Amino acid sequence: MSRIRGGCLCGAVRYLSKSEPVMTALCHCTHCQRQSGGAFSVNVAVAKGSLEFQGSEPATYEDRGESGGKVLRRFCGKCGSSLLSEVDATPTLDWLKAGTLDDTSWVQPQASIWCDSAQAWVVLPDALAKFPKGPPHTG
Repeated sequence: MSRIRGGCLCGAVRYLSKSEPVMTALCHCTHCQRQSGGAFSVNVAVAKGSLEFQGSEPATYEDRGESGGKVLRRFCGKCGSSLLSEVDATPTLDWLKAGTLDDTSWVQPQASIWCDSAQAWVVLPDALAKFPKGPPHTG
């Protein structure tokens, strides 16, 4: 059974993925702060196209990243729960909002991105990889 299974607060949108998570990252960009209503967003990366949605189709807000590239922010149109982001800068990944997972016991962030805009009071573990902006691109 997949550990990537979850949905929105009201239950109108459900999702699952049979693929394994690629990574988990904390994002401190100001847009994620506004979207989450918190100091950062906890995001689980999964392979693009691996998510299957059930129930209502997520609504979309088209945002722009610092590079000018699109960031499609998907959310429940009924209760407003943020579900995932599709980011032009990472075309092979979808970024699930970890708080929407049914089981978060396995979630362990490996990186913290956009640390230049992190709230001053946020203290991150020393072992966590930290990037001032987005992570370096490979390949």
